[in-house]
Amino acid sequence: MTHHRIDLNADIGESFGAYTIGNDKGILPFISSANIACGFHAGDPSIMRKTVTLALQYNVAIGAHPGFQDMISFGRREMKVTPEEVYELTLYQIGALQAFVSAEGGTLQHVKPHGALYNMSAKDARLAEAIARAIYQLNPKLRLYGLANSKLIEAGRKIGLETVTEIFADRTYQRDGSLTPRSHPNALITNTEKAIEQVMQIIKEQQVTTIDGSTIKLQGQTVCIHGDGENAIQFAQQVSAALRKEKISIQNFTQKK
Repeated sequence: MTHHRIDLNADIGESFGAYTIGNDKGILPFISSANIACGFHAGDPSIMRKTVTLALQYNVAIGAHPGFQDMISFGRREMKVTPEEVYELTLYQIGALQAFVSAEGGTLQHVKPHGALYNMSAKDARLAEAIARAIYQLNPKLRLYGLANSKLIEAGRKIGLETVTEIFADRTYQRDGSLTPRSHPNALITNTEKAIEQVMQIIKEQQVTTIDGSTIKLQGQTVCIHGDGENAIQFAQQVSAALRKEKISIQNFTQKK
């Protein structure tokens, strides 16, 4: 059965400096939800405020995008952390972004971990539970975005959060449903047509062709497109246009069905 509605999200606010907003302004017209960096892996207070303001102007739902405090590797390097540390860093970062959202009169829709924190919590139940607990104890109405079929989604459901399963337009998949590590030469899909084909395959057929050519079941409620690529704006525009052409509406979870 074809989905007639999908959320399209992008990671934004991942630049630095008072007047730098990167590709964000160009991407916002084509997405329905934004994951805004919270100052640990990227972003700073000025960027956070400006990005929140922009997202509200474009009527894009806002999510917190907490990551490891590791700007050198952009939060993409695995770190040895305890569940308690993950709970604290998640709570701290969501709170920081929520302050800017509240000050601008908006509402925080969701939380989506970033980079290594996202991938580690997809496989490690203890880290996943720490993230879910931090979100639930701050605000049980927040949604948790996580990799489809992951420990993170399991932990969110277990604690009572509304979970949103995420699929990726421009990343390849392993046979176990995990993303191909970025260290792998074929981790990224750079051809726009192939990326759109993958999105359509997942939405329409509930399956994806993995990096080794096998097919696995996969369903998703939100599609991630990365905002830091060389052709990010054009890519967002093309994915958005392809969805609309197939009569798949792009809507976030705070908009009425």
